[in-house]
Amino acid sequence: MKPELSIPMGVKVKSMTIASIYRRQKDNLKEIETRLERALDVAHPILKEASLDLLRAGGKRIRPLLALVAAQYGDPKRKEVIDSAVSLELIHMASLVHDDVIDDSDIRRGRPTVKAKWDNRVAMYTGDFMFAKAIRILSAFENPDAHRIISKVIRDLSLGEIDQIRDLYDWRQNMRRYLLRIKRKTAILMALSCQLGALAAGCGFLLSRKLYYYGYFLGMSYQITDDILDFVGTEKQLGKPAGSDLRSGNITMPTYYALRNEALRGPIVQVLEAEAPSEEEWRQVIRLIKSSDAIEASKDMSERYLDKARTIVDGLPGSEATALLRQIVDYIGSRKY
Repeated sequence: MKPELSIPMGVKVKSMTIASIYRRQKDNLKEIETRLERALDVAHPILKEASLDLLRAGGKRIRPLLALVAAQYGDPKRKEVIDSAVSLELIHMASLVHDDVIDDSDIRRGRPTVKAKWDNRVAMYTGDFMFAKAIRILSAFENPDAHRIISKVIRDLSLGEIDQIRDLYDWRQNMRRYLLRIKRKTAILMALSCQLGALAAGCGFLLSRKLYYYGYFLGMSYQITDDILDFVGTEKQLGKPAGSDLRSGNITMPTYYALRNEALRGPIVQVLEAEAPSEEEWRQVIRLIKSSDAIEASKDMSERYLDKARTIVDGLPGSEATALLRQIVDYIGSRKY
């Protein structure tokens, strides 16, 4: 069964403002879901099952939503708008499949990952297949700016994955490397979602560029919040065990701040450098970081990016779309899952 899309999976009805935005786009989101399923319905049985399994696991569909809202600055009924939203979600899904290979993750959204259910080779080809489908849809775009932006984002996504491999278990990395990594892995795709939605609707480049920066700041906050939730969220909320990032060797913002604390650095480094840490050693380090001031420091950084997104919103034309973008900022700042 397809997930109900009036309020996509992962979006609780705690904040009626974000829920109302999804409801306004209910018909478009249903169309996007249908198009996604159609794009992934191929003859090869393993490729089809692996692709559709991830699709039907659900998700917030925040990237298509951003594209749909940004399109309201122009003509949201243009065919390119839905095309762009479908392509953006395919690119996002492809990056998730590849990311699970790099992180050696067995669970995503509460279900076995493609690499866990099959193997790394099937996962990599599945991700490549999704990328190819996205590019094929986008090839119909006539706007040269769109093609230039899309190619740069796909390139940077690849660089972000390479960055992550390079930085695994490297507790000496600085904040600049972490921020560049999450920019490439998360923020630029959300930035592209806003800019591409506007361009697809016929908006001018200058307006689309402002929306790009809105999406970029939003995406940086979104990823930092994800990194915080990896420590403070429950397995039920996250769809994977708490502390999965650290166990996979990913040094995220809470760990980075905790490493600045001399009392915490020793125990964290000892586990990160150990050949085969025990489950109890991992749990102890996760508890230390969770109970430290690193969580609040990370929240402060996330809020700084949201403030930058709000500044962009304040400079946009007064319209319903601008009000919706402001509501999305508030949702990102308050989300617990």
